[in-house]
Amino acid sequence: MLTLGIEEEYLLLDPATALPVPLADEVRAAVDLEPVVNEREIQAELLQAQVEVATPVCSDLAEASRHLLRLRHAVSSAAKRSGCRIAACGTAPCSGPEPIPVTGNPRYLAMRIRAAQLVDEQFVHGMHVHVAIPDREMGVAVLNRVRPWLPVLVAMAGNSPLWNGIDTGFSSWRTVVYSRWPVSGPPPYFDGLADYEARIQALLTAGAIEDRGQLYWQARLSDRYPTIEVRCLDVQLRADDAVMFAGIVRGLVATAIRDEKAGRPPTPCLPELLAAANWHAARHGLDGVLVDPAGRRHGADEVVRSLLAHIGRSLEESGDTRQVSSLVNRLLRRGTGADRQRRALATDGLKAVTELISEP
Repeated sequence: MLTLGIEEEYLLLDPATALPVPLADEVRAAVDLEPVVNEREIQAELLQAQVEVATPVCSDLAEASRHLLRLRHAVSSAAKRSGCRIAACGTAPCSGPEPIPVTGNPRYLAMRIRAAQLVDEQFVHGMHVHVAIPDREMGVAVLNRVRPWLPVLVAMAGNSPLWNGIDTGFSSWRTVVYSRWPVSGPPPYFDGLADYEARIQALLTAGAIEDRGQLYWQARLSDRYPTIEVRCLDVQLRADDAVMFAGIVRGLVATAIRDEKAGRPPTPCLPELLAAANWHAARHGLDGVLVDPAGRRHGADEVVRSLLAHIGRSLEESGDTRQVSSLVNRLLRRGTGADRQRRALATDGLKAVTELISEP
């Protein structure tokens, strides 16, 4: 069974004003983790109103769930002691007139010098799923096979409809904000590991990116771990939804490895069509139709169920079928995080949204 890990990014909000507050250092210092697994469990992020958590390497979804709940509750308690709240939302519902300071990391400070407006508006928060791969050559093959499904994940995970206090009309405005960086969106198709590395080196040589950390593709090979990292998901309102997506991503990776070993050809997908499908998914979420990996329009429910069918064997082998299927069915009934934020906004305005996104 492939191991996995989850990273989540949270926003720090003033509970009275719903505005971001630069209290990341105070929150991180106040975190009381028991047991502490490693020092990377709570990390700084780009802006001082953001924190990131990372689970240890997990063997199954139950273990991932335990660690994620432990981390969410620890950071939530620390935030309350520091006078703020953590918010699990893909974008900040609103922001104040003054920029939030950048974390005092040389890399982050250099990014602000290079693209101040983009950094000042980087109130975006995702969840990243790492899944173990046998080697980097296989990892590139997995990227090629996973990429057509990324828009479906974007649609399912949309949890960022609000920006500057208004409804953007998008399910995942975070996806749009991220698209403003030079290297973003679905990754291209690669002709093996050498091609992957050559393209990255070309970007570095041209100065299009400063370092490999600025490869904001929605899926990439991790340079720190022997994993593929899927980054297209908005952070989720609830931990069990995050775990559901971890199970789906692991199923996609396991299926891709099996298909690659069996010599099955990957689904052809034109880059312009994939980019358009990604935009459509960010705009509409699960409301209406989606573009499937073959470029055909179907009802969103049908495309989501085709995803479950595609990874069905892998879910069975990992023992995840019942849990993932149940949570996906709940998602289709209840709607995405964006849908729930909109319902809260219609009920009692930003106050209700703040309460919704601030529950650990």
